[in-house]
Amino acid sequence: MDQELHRPPSIKGQDEDRLAELGYKQELTRNWSLLHNFGVSFSIISIITGITTLFEYGLSTGGPGVMSVGWIVVCFFTFFVALGMAEIVSAIPTSGGPYFWAAILAPDDKSAFYSWITGWFNLLGQVAVTTGITFGCAELISTTATIGTSYTPTAGKTIGIYAALLTSHALINSFGVSFLRYLNNTSILLHSVGVTCFAIAILSKAPIHQSAKAVFATFYDGTGETPSPGWSVRASPAYVAVCGILMAQYTITGFDASAHLSEETNNAAWNAPLGVLMSVGVSAVFGFFLLISLLFCIQDFATTVDSSIGQPVTQILIDIFGNKGAIALMTLIIVCVWHAGLFSMTSNSRMMFGFARDRGLPPFFTTVDARFQAPIRTISLAAFLAFLLAIPSLGSSVAFSAATSIATIGLYLSYGLPILIGLIYPSNFKKGPFNLRAASRPIATVACLYIGFITVVFCLPELNPVNSQTLNYTPVAVGIVALWAFGSWFLWARKWFTGPIRQIEAERMGISAIDDPAAFDEYERDGKTDGNVSIKAPL
Repeated sequence: MDQELHRPPSIKGQDEDRLAELGYKQELTRNWSLLHNFGVSFSIISIITGITTLFEYGLSTGGPGVMSVGWIVVCFFTFFVALGMAEIVSAIPTSGGPYFWAAILAPDDKSAFYSWITGWFNLLGQVAVTTGITFGCAELISTTATIGTSYTPTAGKTIGIYAALLTSHALINSFGVSFLRYLNNTSILLHSVGVTCFAIAILSKAPIHQSAKAVFATFYDGTGETPSPGWSVRASPAYVAVCGILMAQYTITGFDASAHLSEETNNAAWNAPLGVLMSVGVSAVFGFFLLISLLFCIQDFATTVDSSIGQPVTQILIDIFGNKGAIALMTLIIVCVWHAGLFSMTSNSRMMFGFARDRGLPPFFTTVDARFQAPIRTISLAAFLAFLLAIPSLGSSVAFSAATSIATIGLYLSYGLPILIGLIYPSNFKKGPFNLRAASRPIATVACLYIGFITVVFCLPELNPVNSQTLNYTPVAVGIVALWAFGSWFLWARKWFTGPIRQIEAERMGISAIDDPAAFDEYERDGKTDGNVSIKAPL
């Protein structure tokens, strides 16, 4: 009996205790392993999605040399960001992710402000990633449908396919939560074994192979709309090269999913940060192998970059395997991309659920369906917002690359803000079991500087001349969200949004902001929270 009393809590019990220390009760089902946690981020990164859907952009914006060398450079610096994130999620394993980290790491009088700003940038990035992945899948389906047929893709048809794909993702996330783990296992196999077999098949079947010089040292500038010159002439080749790294940087995004799923992951303080690092490291290796396989197997560069089909990867497959073989392999790619879109919505909805739970979104979105154990309302919101973000594709030739830029900037800003806050206020950062120790601050510094660099680069014009059809509307979308986040904070949100910090104190007093919002509001009105007193959850 005495042994029973002194038995240490189980791993699952420790996870729930840690979550309670952070001010929350266990509402989501916690049954994900390290493999499952890694698998979701790996699926959302989806190397075959980013590389395939932006391959045309890469060929036109710098060519093979920028694509191959740029991949190595991007993965190197992105790993600094992943290390910084992993250290934070180990200390603060909640589904809210970056916005919650910002609140915990900031001083008490600034925590709500940093949480609000970070949350909205993360929401923007999450929605844009879902848009980029699923709209890319719709374009791949449209392109594949043209092989050997008279089908003619239009913007309207592609939007229709896109809406159907979003609906399928929303339905499975809402009513098939119990199947997500199995689909996750399938996705891991597709993105590892499937992609490897795909790369080996094209390498072995290709009639000719490009030289190493052609793959690693060929620069091509296709950023000029005839008869205008490209940006390498109007600006410089370096301008084209830095814009060209978008393909690699967009591909290696979404690894914060491991953080958003930490409340559903066993031993989250270890498995969530390992999920972040494994997803980035494995994606970097597999992605490089896939990328150089495609570049070595280009049969004719001019035909590929100016393909009548409009999709250079499809053109490569037709040149190597013929129409039937190309359709079979494009189907494999489409299935991989579909899985990536599915799990992007999973991560997206969890982030929105966490943000709503902390009153960043209306309380209507805090509900978890009792029968299906899923945040159905935030899943529907994620699908709706992703659809809205794709509407400009009906009248813009650069809408897809703009969506990917928005996703990249929104997500990386939300990754970088907590890292920067932890760097500025190190006394608030109580490390978890994953601890970088003396390397922590140098790594955080490199990560923040790199995020600042790509934020500027991906707002630059992509095509010359700049007009209504070629305008990169990334700064417009990011600017609108920034204006909303900062404007709403100073106009009204600062009067009522307290962030998760004060909710933690309320929980300690036995008052739940979710279960009894009226009591929580009365608690705040009575002035029982003091912004000058440290009320951070124990770390």
